[in-house]
Amino acid sequence: MSNKVMSLHDAIAKYVHDGDQISFGGFTTNKKPQAAVREILRQGQKDFIVWAGPAGSDWDMLIGEDRVKAYINCYTADSGVTNVSRRFRAKIEKGELIYEDYSQDAIMLMLHAASLGLPYLPVRLMMGSGLVDEWGISKEDRKKIPGLTEDKFVYVENPFNPGEKVVALPVPKLDTAIIHVQKASPDGTCIILGDEFHDVDIAVAAKNCIVTCEELLSDEEIRKDPTKTRIPAFCVAAVCHVPYGAHPTQCYGYYDYDNKFLKAYGAASKTDEDFKAFLKEWVYGVEDEEGYREKLGVNRLLNLKITEGYGYHADVTKEA
Repeated sequence: MSNKVMSLHDAIAKYVHDGDQISFGGFTTNKKPQAAVREILRQGQKDFIVWAGPAGSDWDMLIGEDRVKAYINCYTADSGVTNVSRRFRAKIEKGELIYEDYSQDAIMLMLHAASLGLPYLPVRLMMGSGLVDEWGISKEDRKKIPGLTEDKFVYVENPFNPGEKVVALPVPKLDTAIIHVQKASPDGTCIILGDEFHDVDIAVAAKNCIVTCEELLSDEEIRKDPTKTRIPAFCVAAVCHVPYGAHPTQCYGYYDYDNKFLKAYGAASKTDEDFKAFLKEWVYGVEDEEGYREKLGVNRLLNLKITEGYGYHADVTKEA
């Protein structure tokens, strides 16, 4: 079996490029690949065409640092902390972010269609709503951005029910997917505990998938119970052992949300000056994820550990 283990620095340098069509796993404040986001920020890749499922501070930070060329999304918020992520909102209000809005179910099904290799996705979703009446990116602007289709959607006739109109949605062509999982082996086999969100879909769909994991198991150990495998080895390009790689978001079965950290980011992201200062301290001011964990401190991280049998803190209101 091949060994795909590499440092997070090397994985991001090798598989994340300027202009990539890219997607992250997780869901707002759940199992987001935050360590990889911080490393992208440090390394400087930019001009991403983003296919974001429900996003949070992961894409908010990259948007705030002007790394995103076009953003296709359903919503962006740190659930329970910000109703709308603030750097994202500021860019929208200033007209500085090229942005397209689909419904959440449409985005999730588009990513699933990508995993199936479908040429387009026919749905009834969004019909009768502003999501079809209003386009965030005009047809003219779409022609100028490689990787985007000329149309947000196209009405087509259902061939099995003549006269019925359905919405044909484009299917993402992902260059890169980045996901965080609980367990992975050197060959890239992954175990995901709890909700998978769209992690499996983007891992299958993308040309290259980077996995960060809480635990690195041997290939032999992970194969003892193949019913737990959620992502097969052939979908994965790189495996990075990064404990607390989802912090400050939650990683089911391992640690809970760091609400104090999320609130601090939410407050700092209100202004560009405070946002820059926050990233200087927590991203650019540390060399790597080892330095990040050291800065957080062992007591803070231990206080986030879940209660066995519960999956979260015994007291879910607890702040580190």
